[in-house]
Amino acid sequence: MEFTRTVVLYFAVTSALLLAVGLYKPWIVLWWEDRQNRLKVIKLYGTLMAVSVAGYYLLPWLFT
Repeated sequence: MEFTRTVVLYFAVTSALLLAVGLYKPWIVLWWEDRQNRLKVIKLYGTLMAVSVAGYYLLPWLFT
């Protein structure tokens, strides 16, 4: 359980870092897209970060 929580926390931190980099230069983190813009970065990595943070806090509550 603690390992899963740690992995989810690493996902959250990684997506936060990629979000910060993508807000500076979107083409670095969205290289596979035809058009790279900051809104797509926020949608992709912001959603991933929010879900990861929510999962980090909800995992202990779900499995107690």
